[in-house]
Amino acid sequence: MHRVILWLVVAVAFVVSLAAPDKPEVEACQSRDTRVVAPYAVTGYWVMPRADPCVTRRMVEAIHAIGGDTLITFGPRFSAREEPDFADCLVDGRPCAEVPGVRHVYTYVTSEEFGKGLLRCPGLDRRIVSRGRIFYRVSLAGSCQDPVQDVVLISTDGDGLGNLMTEAAAYGMTVFPGLPAAPQSAGKPWEPDLAHIAALNAFTARVLADYRERFGRSSAFGGVYQSFELAMRTRAAKDPIIELYAAQHAVVAATLPGKKILVSPYIDARKGRGFPPGQAEEGLADIAATRAGAPMAVAVQDGRGTGKVPVYGVHEAEAKVAPRLVPVVGDVSNAQAYYGATRDYIEAAARRVPSGVELWVNVEGFEPTPVDGECGRVDPLPLRGRTTKSRIDQQVMAAGTHAGKIISYGWDPFFTCQARYDTPSLADDIVSGWRQPIIVGASRKEMNGRPGILVEGYNLRGGTLRFDPQGVAVKQEWYEKGRLESAWAPYVPSGPWTSITATNETGQSSSSGYVIH
Repeated sequence: MHRVILWLVVAVAFVVSLAAPDKPEVEACQSRDTRVVAPYAVTGYWVMPRADPCVTRRMVEAIHAIGGDTLITFGPRFSAREEPDFADCLVDGRPCAEVPGVRHVYTYVTSEEFGKGLLRCPGLDRRIVSRGRIFYRVSLAGSCQDPVQDVVLISTDGDGLGNLMTEAAAYGMTVFPGLPAAPQSAGKPWEPDLAHIAALNAFTARVLADYRERFGRSSAFGGVYQSFELAMRTRAAKDPIIELYAAQHAVVAATLPGKKILVSPYIDARKGRGFPPGQAEEGLADIAATRAGAPMAVAVQDGRGTGKVPVYGVHEAEAKVAPRLVPVVGDVSNAQAYYGATRDYIEAAARRVPSGVELWVNVEGFEPTPVDGECGRVDPLPLRGRTTKSRIDQQVMAAGTHAGKIISYGWDPFFTCQARYDTPSLADDIVSGWRQPIIVGASRKEMNGRPGILVEGYNLRGGTLRFDPQGVAVKQEWYEKGRLESAWAPYVPSGPWTSITATNETGQSSSSGYVIH
């Protein structure tokens, strides 16, 4: 029954009504279902704001149904170019950018409607309805009387972020809207163009002041997400992305005191292109140093979805890479292709997490390339394929015991797409299999003078622990529930390595074994 419920929820979330109700008529949407039917280990997802409040409600409901409590959006690009999309922006028949003293026109395409906190200069700053569309014009000058003005033109397709905040609050969830993303450097799109950082900071301050006014009392407003990506590795003493982070995060700390900054850096284990695990420790410390006193969560991208980092076990260094990784690194062994596995990078990062910073893990919920008959992402490029619930389980295992929270990029389309209308989505598969145990840590531990194995993870209560290749199943004799669940069974491993799977009191078993030396 739960699978049918979630399938309907996800299906509705993909339907855009031909006669979408306006925001004041949100009560016309189907009533909320606040049940959590399948609490899974992944509790946060990147989402796309939706202008339709009813579509937003169904999307948030579907995520909440599988235990999601956190929603993250990407920040739109603060563009240093005047985009052709703004040709419809007219004031008294003249282009919106034609104002006295304009030095530079920036543009910003978003899915939100702003309030009074954005508009400061009467006459110049204004909300504009032109040719059936909504625009904003905002001056970045230090004073409204300055003879020279930098101007931002904003276009929006509706109040998707406002809808998201409303629904998240109703479901007891938290939202991290994306900060305005910095302009990219010409010829080096992976770096910000620091020539425009003053304008970006001024605009960021205006946007966040508006958020403070509109969402400051909302239980759903948890903080902001830093949208400009960087690698969590050793960096040069003067690094443009770290400079961007330090400048923009100082604005956050000043404008939204106490709100959390979420950053999701990537790791890359590919030999010849990436970096070894040891660099993750210093990389995290450099990122943490930009927080300007604000609380921060660093959600490390695990790299499995892009193929940059594998999730193999401690005994599989010489094994061939997983078939879905062959298009990325070739048909070679893990040791030939990679410096290490996800767990190696997370463990390195965990050695240097300063006070005020939380270590999260972002498990990439997709495959590097699609295969025939598989749904996934077709736009924007590169193409990505849909993965499986058992693969996500392996990524949760690889995140280990250090992750304070596990989130995933991204909800649409990877958790919602279907190969055919009558086949399950990944979210459906989670509903069907959420009770399967997932072991994220194991160690030898004596209890009452008896040697045994202690495991940590999810859905472990009751049942047995099975040890392979010995083929021995031992009944659990101790269980405790904390941030992670713990279970113990009396067993002394033999041989160079042991794979542990759990079967819990519901009869569900781990989809993959956890291997220890």
